[in-house]
Amino acid sequence: MTSTNVAENSGLHKGTNWWGAFVIGLAGPILVTGIAPPAVQSLGAAAVPLIAVTTALGVLLCLFAAELAAVMPHRTGGLPSYATESFEPIHPGIATHLGGLSAWAYWLGWFPVAPINMILASAYITQLFSIPQGRSFLPFGDIGSPITLAVLIISIVAIAIMYVPAYFGIKLGAGFATVMGIVSMAPLTLLILLPFFRPSSMTFGNLSGFHFAPGVVGSPTLILAWMFVMTWSVLAMEAAACYLGECRNPARDAKIAMTVEGIYGFFIFVMTAVVLVLVLGVADNADPLTIFSTFINKITGTSGGWVQWAIGLPLIVALLLSVLNAIMGCARSLYQTAEDGVLPRWFGRLNKHGVPGRAMAFNVVCSIVILLFGSPLRIYIISNIGYLFACGMAFFAYFAHRQLRPAIERPVRLPGFMRWVALAVGIFCAVLWVFGGWNSPSIVVGTQSHSLFFVGLLVLAAYVPLHFWRRIADRRITVASTSVAEPA
Repeated sequence: MTSTNVAENSGLHKGTNWWGAFVIGLAGPILVTGIAPPAVQSLGAAAVPLIAVTTALGVLLCLFAAELAAVMPHRTGGLPSYATESFEPIHPGIATHLGGLSAWAYWLGWFPVAPINMILASAYITQLFSIPQGRSFLPFGDIGSPITLAVLIISIVAIAIMYVPAYFGIKLGAGFATVMGIVSMAPLTLLILLPFFRPSSMTFGNLSGFHFAPGVVGSPTLILAWMFVMTWSVLAMEAAACYLGECRNPARDAKIAMTVEGIYGFFIFVMTAVVLVLVLGVADNADPLTIFSTFINKITGTSGGWVQWAIGLPLIVALLLSVLNAIMGCARSLYQTAEDGVLPRWFGRLNKHGVPGRAMAFNVVCSIVILLFGSPLRIYIISNIGYLFACGMAFFAYFAHRQLRPAIERPVRLPGFMRWVALAVGIFCAVLWVFGGWNSPSIVVGTQSHSLFFVGLLVLAAYVPLHFWRRIADRRITVASTSVAEPA
């Protein structure tokens, strides 16, 4: 298939390369700012091996996505877009719905990244600039947490602003992401390296035995509940795959972008947890900005406002980069599924810049709604009902593609036994999705209600009416076409 045909089939502008996919995909590793501090606070040194294991699954996911993307360069939207063709040899109807449901689940997994990160970023902005919080709101009652007026307004404005570079196409979006990625990831990488320039700041006994924090009793339920929440962040390195269909040379760019993303993501997630434990031990219950500021103070021996600014500004930029990807990435999944005839045509409309402007606007509106849940951890539960489902389906899709199409030419090809690894990981994700997802509200969030779990399931089930909407619309178009043709 020539590059021209690919462009005609996908409809999206081929305006980037592996670097563009990589820097926008940095929105995945940046999520370390939201998961590493609370995990270390709650679990102590035991958080390190748990993050390492779950992040290793993310690396595998990147490698599998690279192979599938190279085989299917005409598909865009990342992981769920590969499911349809992977399952097609089993049954076309089953493949259509597995791909469609995966895309909708992926959307549920990724669009809440924008409100979650804006809640964190807005809290940092109000803290740095001493902005009054204003009154608090609790729109969803006990299901959510209070959110202040200042956080709500700043979040809405920032999400709307991030829509602008997303609207004007992949070239501008990638350029915008490059600047934000360098500004944010350079300081975060420096945070990891800084303690090694002053070894006296580290206490290696803090890591001994990877013990749990005082008062925490380890159990399979505790471990799986926390791994469920961790997967929402550590698997997100695969975000770069959403843009491989817009690369000028997908076969080459897929291999480079996904390999580099996986290696760098593993380094960021694991080493951030390691240095936090080495320097702070078990930190007091605090927000990530306070934890990272305390971290710097303990290493440098200095304190003061400049530390908060030096840490706070890069964190804010990092979180904004994730917001940009949340608006752009899963919109591609909705677009591809609309192109496949599964979700409403409305999602498949491209603007004059060759990007799915309507699907991205839909993400902005839904992000503003989900802001009202107030708490990032609560939104994690709802969102990961979709995200872990989509990622688990991607592992099964890779197994099916390798098992059912062994003779197909693969520009990127992993060893044959990796398909069995993918199958095993997919089964583990299914167990984690059910058991870990059910127990995470009580163990991670601290609520005895399972409402968050059921809200996630309810949104996931919305795929059914959306699909029927598309079928009804297609039937009407067919009837209208027949009526016009009959007199002729």
